[in-house]
Amino acid sequence: MNAYVFGYGPAGKERLIVIDLGVTFPDMDGTPGVDLIMADLAWLEQNADRIEAIFITHAHEDHIGALSHLWPKLRKKVYARKFTARIGALKLEEAGLPGDIITVVEPRPKVVEAGPFKVQFVPLSHSIPESSALVIDTPAGRIVHSGDFKLDGNPVVGEPFDPVLWHEIAREGDGVKILTCDSTNVFSPHPGRSEATLAEPLSKFIAEQKGMVVATTFASNVARLKTLAEAGRAAGRSVCLLGRAMKKMVTAAEETGVLLGMPGTIPVEAAVEVPRENLLLIVTGSQGERRAATAQLSRGRYLGLEMKAGDTFLFSSRVIPGNERGVIRIINNLSEMGVDVVDDHDGLYHVSGHANRPDLEAVHDLLRPKMLIPMHGEHRHLREHAKIGIAKGIPSAVAVNGTMLDLTGDVPQVAEYVEAGRTYLDGSVLIGALDGVVRDRMRMALNGLVLITVIIDEEDEPLGDAWVELMGLPETGRSNASLAARIEDELAEFLDRVTGKIIASDDRMDEALRRIARQVTMEEVGKKPEVVIVLSRLMAE
Repeated sequence: MNAYVFGYGPAGKERLIVIDLGVTFPDMDGTPGVDLIMADLAWLEQNADRIEAIFITHAHEDHIGALSHLWPKLRKKVYARKFTARIGALKLEEAGLPGDIITVVEPRPKVVEAGPFKVQFVPLSHSIPESSALVIDTPAGRIVHSGDFKLDGNPVVGEPFDPVLWHEIAREGDGVKILTCDSTNVFSPHPGRSEATLAEPLSKFIAEQKGMVVATTFASNVARLKTLAEAGRAAGRSVCLLGRAMKKMVTAAEETGVLLGMPGTIPVEAAVEVPRENLLLIVTGSQGERRAATAQLSRGRYLGLEMKAGDTFLFSSRVIPGNERGVIRIINNLSEMGVDVVDDHDGLYHVSGHANRPDLEAVHDLLRPKMLIPMHGEHRHLREHAKIGIAKGIPSAVAVNGTMLDLTGDVPQVAEYVEAGRTYLDGSVLIGALDGVVRDRMRMALNGLVLITVIIDEEDEPLGDAWVELMGLPETGRSNASLAARIEDELAEFLDRVTGKIIASDDRMDEALRRIARQVTMEEVGKKPEVVIVLSRLMAE
């Protein structure tokens, strides 16, 4: 859920630019029912009059996914390159917002002036087309914001890393004052491999298979989709893309001219008629997403297609930490069908889109920044990257969420901490992580729910018995009696002896009924449930 801010000017009155508005994804353990998670922009909203512009480095969800949800809070001009702008416009239009709020920018030497900032988009290779670093010139010096990148001279689709261009950037003016740099693969000790190295092993692998072949990768990795499709066609197979996100990415890449020569594919209606040994499916769901094509196929039929014994399923991707459980479930489901599953444990069929440690050090040496601010990755990645910089004599700092750094001196200094929470997209509504909605949902999920209804007549006397409904709790407990009936019996005894002072008070009644329900449930099933009291009072006419 990337959202970076650079500011220049007098303290408290700096003019600001925002870089990226991304999302992260929920899990059932910590955020049940939540659709997306993004940064809480409260501080930016309070200072919206100081924002000059928003810049999007590339079209991965963790950089652009929150644009349609958060742009209405800021309403500032958005700049991006052509392919990224197309993906952003689709998101905005789906949300009922105008897609033309994004201005398409050509790469360096084109300069966008935004207040005191002069910004250039500089092409970099990554696992999505047109990923760009930003060169940001300010009166206090030059910033290079790397975005996500790798050192790939032949990325298949998109622009290669150009060391000559980066030497120019390092030499211009007073050089690079600040490098904010990707840290994702800082613990990978070997130089990164080119996307082009996958063509031969993927072609050989697909040609050797006897039954139907299904391959999954990240939908946004257009280069991998092309390589897989070419390998399938070379093996004499018809190729079918399955998954809305994948089709959207390919269409956008072709419409914007970044994807050329993509082999022809067939629709799913035609794929059903193709003999299994002549078919390659390229599908979404490499991270175990329950509604994606991969998971659907692992549970049975999907759009008339099904996997059978003797078929092969290839994960041409890595599992993002946190997604292992869903992926393992899919692998086991496929194995039970007799499908051979091949993952990327040996590195043959996937390369990362991020720079490994030797590549990061090469960039440090190339740009020779006066300061290094690690970004992208968990805290341990940032800390390790900072250690590398310090070992080379480059002052570095680990900036956790909400940290405001003063970068005008010779070393980074913490100037302030901004409240930097999380915002949840819950259905169609944005809620705060601390609003209590998800917390209550988790408590109900963990402990169950008891609903108690009591009616009080005009003379403050119970009208009939209380009745109880249960959700998420066993029907019977230790006594083998109905749990609902046990609670109702205890409530009946209470209502028989309750004093007029208590029954006249909604708060006291609520407290007493809640305590009884929790006590009985704890005795019977060992749970303290959430309790909802519906107390209805009849009024005299």
